[in-house]
Amino acid sequence: MPESTRLVDVIQLRIDEFIARRRVELLEASPQLDPVVALASDYLAGGKRFRGLFCYWGWQAVAGSGSADPLAVDAASADLPGIVLAASALEVFHAAALVHDDIMDNSDTRRGAPSAHRRFEMLHREGTWAGSPETFGRSAALLLGDLLLGWSDDLFDSARTHLPAAAHAAGRREFARMRTDVSAGQYLDILEENAWVAHSDDTALSRAHRVIVYKSAKYTIEAPLAIGGSLGGGSDAQLQALRSFGLPLGVAYQLRDDLLGVFGDPEVTGKPAGDDVREGKRTVLIALARQRLSGSARNLLDELLGDPSLDASQIDTIRSTLTECGAVDAVEEIINHNVGVAIRALDEAPLSASARSNLRDLAATVTARAF
Repeated sequence: MPESTRLVDVIQLRIDEFIARRRVELLEASPQLDPVVALASDYLAGGKRFRGLFCYWGWQAVAGSGSADPLAVDAASADLPGIVLAASALEVFHAAALVHDDIMDNSDTRRGAPSAHRRFEMLHREGTWAGSPETFGRSAALLLGDLLLGWSDDLFDSARTHLPAAAHAAGRREFARMRTDVSAGQYLDILEENAWVAHSDDTALSRAHRVIVYKSAKYTIEAPLAIGGSLGGGSDAQLQALRSFGLPLGVAYQLRDDLLGVFGDPEVTGKPAGDDVREGKRTVLIALARQRLSGSARNLLDELLGDPSLDASQIDTIRSTLTECGAVDAVEEIINHNVGVAIRALDEAPLSASARSNLRDLAATVTARAF
């Protein structure tokens, strides 16, 4: 997908330009804000840019020329800068979500480096400042996440002058809906980690699926597609086609991510092996395992899940349990089913041929097995 590779580079350029302008503004207030800007820049450097890519191809799906390389053909289009800015805004929003997510999960690392709150803790310790490094780290990272969230709004709104007013307003509504859905999903996630004992086991799978939909599937794929399609002036039928493709694919993507959270190679995931187990994530994988395990084995899984002190041997025991009971195979089947649903929705969709081809390729990329 060379055109998508080029798009990733263009998105990174827009983000770098935006951060450079914001750096000037913050340093006018105080040079002590330099570490904040540096960390924001680090969180926005690199990455697969899936959300930006889906936003762009949602736009191309309804407004594209059908070219195999739309970035080249549409370079003179008045709307192209607007969609790139909107796609870039989604990546800034994603960075904000990562910062906040790591605080809530008490994660030590992100993409193989210390997470934001740990970086701020290190700053506190290196400066031998007064007070608690942990408290400072969490507070500073919370503010960084809030700052990135506000910046995502600013960047999205900067696209207004490049797009028809009605289309930008429609995209803005989708952007606002996405933010609400993510916050709802984040709350449901932490609620499930703590309140699962108060609910019936019969509803565990449906609760885990609901978390996937609102915390990840919508904002990773469905919402970016709908935002891009709205910015392109898509019809109701086109937007519905994008949603019908995006939601099941988003579920498949998160299920793959959940498997990687237990079985993934830290060199690939940038997170310690088995981190989701130590964090006590009540995922679809765990719900399926609990359905299949006997009482004693299920109780042992419940006892181990969420213990931050689990060693490598205990993580391996949990991995074996999840595999041997058939939960891993069951998740793979659900992933394949959802990818199939997504592709079938795309096949007859009233969307440009170029976009449909690239969206099929993206579907394979985001759900690829990597462990």
